[in-house]
Amino acid sequence: MKKKLWAAALCVAIIGGITACGSKDSANPESGSPGSKTKITYWTGDRHDSEYIKELVDEFNKTNPDHIEVELVIKGDDFDQALDMSFQTSEAPDVIRVKENTIQTFYKKGFLSPIDEFMTEGLKEKFPLMDNLNSFDGKRYSLPNYGTTMRLIYNKELFEKAGITSPPTTLDELVADAKKITEVGKGSGAYGFAQNFKSPASALGRSARVIAEVSGYGGFGYDFKTARYDFSPFKPIIEAFKQIKDDGSMLPGVESLDIDPLRAQFAEGKIGMYLSFSAEAGVYQSQFPAKIDWAAAPAPSIDGEFKGASGFLGGQWLAISSKTQEKEAAWKFMQYMYNDSTLKQYQEKGFGIAMVPSVSEVAATPSVKGIEGFLPNRYDGVWPVAPTVAVQGTKSDDAFFKYIVSGGDLDAIIADLNQRYNSALDAAKASGEVKAEPMPDFDPAKLAGQYTK
Repeated sequence: MKKKLWAAALCVAIIGGITACGSKDSANPESGSPGSKTKITYWTGDRHDSEYIKELVDEFNKTNPDHIEVELVIKGDDFDQALDMSFQTSEAPDVIRVKENTIQTFYKKGFLSPIDEFMTEGLKEKFPLMDNLNSFDGKRYSLPNYGTTMRLIYNKELFEKAGITSPPTTLDELVADAKKITEVGKGSGAYGFAQNFKSPASALGRSARVIAEVSGYGGFGYDFKTARYDFSPFKPIIEAFKQIKDDGSMLPGVESLDIDPLRAQFAEGKIGMYLSFSAEAGVYQSQFPAKIDWAAAPAPSIDGEFKGASGFLGGQWLAISSKTQEKEAAWKFMQYMYNDSTLKQYQEKGFGIAMVPSVSEVAATPSVKGIEGFLPNRYDGVWPVAPTVAVQGTKSDDAFFKYIVSGGDLDAIIADLNQRYNSALDAAKASGEVKAEPMPDFDPAKLAGQYTK
């Protein structure tokens, strides 16, 4: 890819947070004695790369000369809640995997520890500091690894069976195609569409968000031009999802469906399409080997017009906890995970698109089925970071999910969200927790195309 791709890509960051409950544990309990081990824990919510990460952790535990032993803990969609609880009970992990939509929250909660003391000039050059992405108030908390694109993943066999010649580019086509697939899939128990609504934030964060972004609207309901929240652009998106549900075109049981069971159903040919991240390519190679022919395509926009950009998401990865008692050990593990060989293999195995120039220049394009559909295209771009606010009452994803499954007055729901989110924003600005100023010249269309080859 062009160098400008990676220069721009480095404007997106990865983020991590780490908490430590490490302890010395040995046959000889005296700290530092021969044979003693420093035990630390690493928590991640990622499962698409779990086998590779397990291999890395096992290798580190066997080969590191400092007698550090890492316990890998893989959480599900309850990762954020489990992390909150771990800090409350003093059982927090030492190393945390965080993402671009959690870094601000974890920083504000005091979960993260700066890593500036470990940064050499070489590391600073390799991993640039990026404000509000991997750094806050001039301090660095994490380093980049990879970026993630968002796409429509679809079953080519079911599309052909339903007579659909190309993926949907509008919401109307999305609804119609889901219905056609469901009609032809009745005999085999296949349905047109699915979402992992066990976690509404996860489901809508990988679907409604990208549709809004390519249509020119902030994926979290924040309008950068006015520096105010406005969820009204989500109305046609949420109505389309509700229509799919009302038509009977959505996989039954989505109310309690987690992402891995959804993936398993797709791999078996029971789902026509869904929206998600580029990690899916690796999922269908190793975690849930696909029994069907599938592909990825750009997400549809509201009306077929692309007025924004599909968010090229920061490759968030690792950081150190504010409560760790073993910060040196945590950093040594981070150093191991961030070496060029590890990052190079991460791309080549199809887990993510490298965002570190020294890695991207040498890493091969993954030989993974379907990866070509996830490679950066003219619709991809990096959005600014929306402010994170502590809203009172039901969050937007939960409110929209309730409407999709139970109905109600969507206009009233949106008005209520706007009022509560802007009240929270005003409070956060007044307290100095958030800086949010209007960007009158902001043009989301100019974000697209930053990553084309």
